[in-house]
Amino acid sequence: MIVFDLICANRHTFEAWFKDSKAFDGLRRKGRVECPTCGDSKVEKALMAPNISTSKTQAQAAKESAMVAGAKQMLARMQKHVEENCEYVGPGFAEEARKIHYGETKKRDIYGEATKTEVVELSEEGVDFTAIPWTQPTDS
Repeated sequence: MIVFDLICANRHTFEAWFKDSKAFDGLRRKGRVECPTCGDSKVEKALMAPNISTSKTQAQAAKESAMVAGAKQMLARMQKHVEENCEYVGPGFAEEARKIHYGETKKRDIYGEATKTEVVELSEEGVDFTAIPWTQPTDS
């Protein structure tokens, strides 16, 4: 296994593990290496210092790092899908979700923000919604 520091076209940097350099090159050419922050598949190797693994604990850490990177990629794809297919209603999410639930406005897919109190109240009222972790762009 080998770890690379990678950078996307939007200048987000991240780490990813691969079987070897050839595996990275093949996956990158197919567009299967994506930035966990923005989902961009235009990824290149970034400048990095060598890291020589000498213990089994580093192998476990590498596996866990790869799992985290995969989860971040999945969240970035989910976020992109929501942004492209749902209406953003901002901090008025709870109010708009109630209007839809009670038939006061047309049914449509929405997303936005809600306070913890609003989330509890929506749940108690039986309003159907799902909370997802929202990733923020980083300048790293």
